[in-house]
Amino acid sequence: MKKILIVLVLLWASKNYAQSNPFKITGTLQDEKLKTPIEAATIHLEKLKDSSIVSYTISDDKGYFKLEGKSFYKKLKMVVSFVGKDPYTKSIDLSKKSDYALGKIPLKEEGNVLSEVVIKSRAPITVKKDTLEFNVKSFKTKKDANVEDLLKKLPGVEVDEQGKITINGKPVNKILVNGKPFFGNDPSITTKNLSKEIIEKVQITDTKTKSEAFSGEKGDNNNKTINLTIKKENNKGWFGRVSAGAGTDKRYEAATMVNRFNNDRRISVLASKNNINSPGFSFGELEKMFGGGLWISGNGSINVGGQRFGGGQGIVRSTTAGFTYGDSFGKTLETNVNYIYSGSDSNNDAKRNRETTLPTGKFFSESVTNSNNNNENHSVDAEIDIEIDSTFLINITPRFISNTREDFFNRNESSFDADRKLINRSRVNTRSDSKANNFENEIELTKRFSKGSFIRARLTNQIDKTTSNSFNISTAEFFDATTADINRNQHSAVQNNLNAIRSSVKYRHALIAKKLFIDFDYRYNQNERENVNNTYDFDAVSNSYSNFNTNLSSNFTSNDITKTPRIGMNYKGKKWSFNFDAGYMMRTLENKDKLRPNLTFSKDFNAFEFDSRFRYRFDSKASISINYEIRNDAPTIQQLQPFTNESNPLNLITGNPFLKPIQRHWFYVNFNKFNWQKGTGIYLYGGGGFTNNQVVSKSTIDANLIRRTTYENVDGSYNIWGGSFYNKKFKLDSLSAVKLRVGVYFNRNRSINFFNDVKYRSVNNNVSPNLGFTYTYDKIISIEPRYTINIGKSTFDLANFNDQNFVRHNLDINTRTNFPKKLEWRNNIRYSYNPQVVGFNQSAWFWNSTLSYSVLKDQGTITLKAYDLLNQNNNVRRTATSNYIEDAESTVLQQYFMLGFSWKFNSLGKKGKIREFNYNF
Repeated sequence: MKKILIVLVLLWASKNYAQSNPFKITGTLQDEKLKTPIEAATIHLEKLKDSSIVSYTISDDKGYFKLEGKSFYKKLKMVVSFVGKDPYTKSIDLSKKSDYALGKIPLKEEGNVLSEVVIKSRAPITVKKDTLEFNVKSFKTKKDANVEDLLKKLPGVEVDEQGKITINGKPVNKILVNGKPFFGNDPSITTKNLSKEIIEKVQITDTKTKSEAFSGEKGDNNNKTINLTIKKENNKGWFGRVSAGAGTDKRYEAATMVNRFNNDRRISVLASKNNINSPGFSFGELEKMFGGGLWISGNGSINVGGQRFGGGQGIVRSTTAGFTYGDSFGKTLETNVNYIYSGSDSNNDAKRNRETTLPTGKFFSESVTNSNNNNENHSVDAEIDIEIDSTFLINITPRFISNTREDFFNRNESSFDADRKLINRSRVNTRSDSKANNFENEIELTKRFSKGSFIRARLTNQIDKTTSNSFNISTAEFFDATTADINRNQHSAVQNNLNAIRSSVKYRHALIAKKLFIDFDYRYNQNERENVNNTYDFDAVSNSYSNFNTNLSSNFTSNDITKTPRIGMNYKGKKWSFNFDAGYMMRTLENKDKLRPNLTFSKDFNAFEFDSRFRYRFDSKASISINYEIRNDAPTIQQLQPFTNESNPLNLITGNPFLKPIQRHWFYVNFNKFNWQKGTGIYLYGGGGFTNNQVVSKSTIDANLIRRTTYENVDGSYNIWGGSFYNKKFKLDSLSAVKLRVGVYFNRNRSINFFNDVKYRSVNNNVSPNLGFTYTYDKIISIEPRYTINIGKSTFDLANFNDQNFVRHNLDINTRTNFPKKLEWRNNIRYSYNPQVVGFNQSAWFWNSTLSYSVLKDQGTITLKAYDLLNQNNNVRRTATSNYIEDAESTVLQQYFMLGFSWKFNSLGKKGKIREFNYNF
């Protein structure tokens, strides 16, 4: 029935669309005095009745524009808007003709130099130098829409299932509110919690630090920042939401966020608690509040803001609380302070069966584990900006994190030879607790000079202190006549401390004012680490842990010092820009071992580094950028230190003091083009690199299946990747639209590895085409299916390893219906099909559903949600690699139903006047 309804709606919309009036309007904009073309002006058509937008476009570098489409309305008004120019208007009567060739249109200098007309302009899009600005009123959304719902309506903006935002293919890594951070720049909290109705403009720029913005530097063109401007009359008052729910199987959740805005002063408080594998921000009604985009995987794990809960991690109970405070004091001082507490308690039971292929044969292993983890984390950070004068800025950003953790872990494992004969058996029981404190502070001073020159000094200090105590009772039994069993009952007290300094001084000198610059840069970094591990064996006579175990203990101090002078060139033009800088890194690694003086060493790793970027903008719709870098790294102290780590008696690890430094060559290119009027966008990207002297593990496994591992340098590794996507928006009529998205991603990776002392190459090829669309009908229906197929092949030059081919299918369907008016029904359906799986279900459905009903004049919402509606969720999976196949299952969150209630309040009003509202519910 539902499919029939959708088809009827589409046919009805297509029929009405065909009856609407077509139009085509062209013209060329130019400056009235200079007669030069005007690029990036906004041209839009609006209805005479209510001034709502019918269509819009942007003029190109020659000033040319074209508006095409269809409209039910015959009489329209065309408006041209550009910063610094008076708006141009013209009446359009489609009953007389449909094709308007307007020729050259001169724009006059704006009479009001304060750009008051532009600020009040109804233009849906305005281009201001490097800033793209959207007028929120021009984009319709559903009732009670949040910022994420708004962003999905903007051209070129994509929001995926996880809440990750991209603009023309480039990720958004920062969201500001009135130019200031909101809860530590966490994009998901902002987009989920803030209501669209308080937002006036959405501004998009390349990401910049405050120092870069102050000095006038170009930002990071590979990342984007969104700034949400709040209407002045909506910048004073209270708003927020309170939610709670209880369900079957003793499931519960509760969360609240309260915000107080008073012009420059912003105070927000959040809190949450649940036992449904969420860090406080779960799906359904709470998804609208804050906490990151949510995605449910086929195995039942929940991915929130890039962090995974559930699935292979068992059942998680979590508590979160925090606040943010921001204020300005005069014109010189601005502050922002954030505090977050997070606590979690998780339980997980798992079973694993693995078949491993060796050059000399096969062996099998079986394991059963159970674990319990308790974790508490306190985080405080601040931003303090002091503007001494218009040319001198000081940024101070302190951060403090305190963490306590308690872990319990048990594992029983057995290994068998190819004939299923028992070779060894181990049992491990550990209990540990740890406490870590981290303090980091950065001070940055920026002094501007004329013509775009500046000098910047940055100093960061970091102090980490970690202490832990662990108790380990384990046995390793070997079923041959020569190898002795290993029994351990030990206590380890560990201290890990870090003292780090990172500093840099950069001077930019203008060769051509505000266009061509030469940069001089010097960087000095020092990381001093102290590691003390005192391990004691249990003494049965004294009934205490008193026998010092030298083999399992350590006491060393390491120093990592780098000095890097750099020089570069930077050019900023209207059409194209480039920058490159080269440096020479002088790196020293020192290790002083107090327990084993013979392991003390000092090694130098010196290398050339290079960065380059080139960007060309064809017009207001298209651009291309190319990056190339040479990066160097050194092996870690653990990889260099010729000390054998015997903490796991079945996996002994020894460092290699003869390792060479690692050098990586990396490149990236992207092209994007977006047609504002047609709603089409194309994005092409590709990159890759190769590594010299890559450090890889080199392992051997003996007859008793004891693994001995060291490290080796190898050449020949590389990675090539790329992709493209195309989107197109079809406006069927004034009520319905379809947004199509087609894309493909590919990756080719060659790696060099060792297995049982045999060197081999593996090449992995993967291609993933995907197709999706979004259908919306007014504010009533939204359907978002997306299909992805992953096709892969892995080849090996080792005879014992078989080449592998795999094909995986994934279908995601998200739906929303608002009918009747107060009822909202949301569904998240995921289907996966893996034909390579043997012994398990090759296909699986996972369906979550939420019903929401508005009450209390739309201030309250009653929700009923179902997790795993089909009750098919399990955490059984198969993993296949070059040399092993593993079947595993573990604790998983299973079906539950939950009834919840959410109440929102909002006193934001004109000129700070607080409207009355009822707190009782």
